[in-house]
Amino acid sequence: MPLNDKDSSYLWDIVQAGKEILEFINGISYHKFCEKKIIRYAVERQLLVIGEAANHLSDEFKASESEFPWEKIIGMRNIIAHEYGEILEERIWATANDHIKPLIDSLEKYL
Repeated sequence: MPLNDKDSSYLWDIVQAGKEILEFINGISYHKFCEKKIIRYAVERQLLVIGEAANHLSDEFKASESEFPWEKIIGMRNIIAHEYGEILEERIWATANDHIKPLIDSLEKYL
């Protein structure tokens, strides 16, 4: 599916935010992640960017690329933005470590 300019821009935002997350967590342990609030908050901020950008992708693009868990990506953003007292460090860490690199790798082909 050819991308419109808005979708291209939002995908670029997702990829760039993902790359920043990987930079933030590079070489640190889960313990250090929990200990260093500034790193955790930086990762959370970039997850907000990813979720917000995903939310603004066109319905046509999201439908054509249904292998991506768009609802989960947007849902993570909503949890961080609205349920900050309930944010689990383990969930943020797992998302950053297990899901960001594959997401970036899969979306870069569109840029």
